[in-house]
Amino acid sequence: MKTLIERTSDNLVKAFLKNKIIAPIPLKFSKKLSEAQKLRKLCESKIKEPIIGFKAAGTGIPLIKKFKEKEPFYASVYKRNFLKSGKSVKINNSTLGIELEVCYKIKKSFFISKNKITMKNISKYISHIATCIEIVGYRQRKKGITSFGDLCSDFGANVKFLIGSKKKYKKLNVSNLKTKISNKKNNYNVDGNTNTVYINPLNSLRFVLNKVKKDRINLNKDFYVFTGSTVGVVPIKAKGLYVGSIEKLGSVKAIIK
Repeated sequence: MKTLIERTSDNLVKAFLKNKIIAPIPLKFSKKLSEAQKLRKLCESKIKEPIIGFKAAGTGIPLIKKFKEKEPFYASVYKRNFLKSGKSVKINNSTLGIELEVCYKIKKSFFISKNKITMKNISKYISHIATCIEIVGYRQRKKGITSFGDLCSDFGANVKFLIGSKKKYKKLNVSNLKTKISNKKNNYNVDGNTNTVYINPLNSLRFVLNKVKKDRINLNKDFYVFTGSTVGVVPIKAKGLYVGSIEKLGSVKAIIK
C-alpha cells in the first residue's frame, strides 16, 4: 500500500495536471516547512513536463519573522504556467492574490559553475531582467496563509506567471525601486518597493541559485528566476486588466477572469 505522503502527492499532482481543486491536504504536510519541502519535491519528481525556472517565496522579512522561519524557500515553475504579458488568467475561490516581481533570465553556464554564488560573481550568470506578475493560489479548497508550509507544499502556490519585455542585464541597482500594481477600471492601486524582497531582488536571486546548486538540479538550458513580490500578496478585489510597473524596468499586464 502507498504511504500517506505518496497518496497526498498523487492527489496534488493530479490536481496540478488537470487544473482541479481538491480537499485540503493533511496538516502534517503543510504545518512545518521541512515536511512541506519533502512533499513539494516528491510532487515535482512526478511531473514530467518542462521546467522553465524557479520562484522564490516567503521573501518578505516581516513574514519570515512572523512565521519564525530562518529564510525563504523556492519551488519549480513549469512551462505550462508561463505566459506573455497581457494574457488572461482564470481565478477561483482558492486564488490568494496577485504579486509583482523582478524576474531574471539566467545563463545555462550556471549549471557547470562550481563556485558558490555571491553578490560579487552573480552578474556573470544573468542575461536579462524583466517585470513579472505572479498569480498565487492553492490547488486545494482553503484560504489564507498560516505558515510557509501552506505555500510550499502546494507547488509554492504558483498558478501563473506573466512576463513583460526582457531587457539585457547591465548591473542595474534593484534596491529601492518604486513599484505599483493597479486596476484602473476599479481605481485600485497598491504601491510597493523592491527593497521588501529579502533585502533586494538580487539577493533573493542569489538565495535561489545557491539552493538549486545545493539540490544538484541541472536543467541544461537558460532559465528564469522569479524573486518574490514587491507589493506582498495583493487580494484580487475585482476582475479585469491589472498593470504592474517597476521603476527603470518597465511594465507587465494580466487580464483576470
